[in-house]
Amino acid sequence: MKPLVSIIMGSTSDMPIMKQAAEFLDSMEIPFEINALSAHRVPEMVMDFATNAYERGIKVIIAGAGGAAHLPGVIAAYTPVPVIGVPIKSSNSIDGWDSILSILQMPSGIPVATVALDGAKNAGILAVQILAAGDPELMKKMVEFKKELAAKIGKANKDLQEVKYKFKTN
Repeated sequence: MKPLVSIIMGSTSDMPIMKQAAEFLDSMEIPFEINALSAHRVPEMVMDFATNAYERGIKVIIAGAGGAAHLPGVIAAYTPVPVIGVPIKSSNSIDGWDSILSILQMPSGIPVATVALDGAKNAGILAVQILAAGDPELMKKMVEFKKELAAKIGKANKDLQEVKYKFKTN
């Protein structure tokens, strides 16, 4: 089985966040790989990974990083494959804003789709949506996932009907 999605993180300390993407991909039965690469510590390895991702069959890259968070942008500079950046609030982070802005503010021609701070699950969902654009069976799974989300809101509203207040009108 060859991976379609590559999950990359700056260090294994990012795994508690990045596992959310892995868990979603796993639940959707998407083959993926997980690796740690650092744009600062091993830039040659990052360049090698990114330049070869397409030839290896990778369709989407999810790259998480904290602090200066250069990893998603460096990967995007070297690959034609869509890159989804996950800003991570790390121990050296400025409330996560440094990570968000480092990933979000890419120059023209080097796009990185950016999800919320610590939003690796959304990165996994977006990766599946990208893959599903060309795969009717996978699109069916995404439609079902969206229906499940809607059902949760329906249940929440039903549960809220049971909440009683003197001036509540519904």
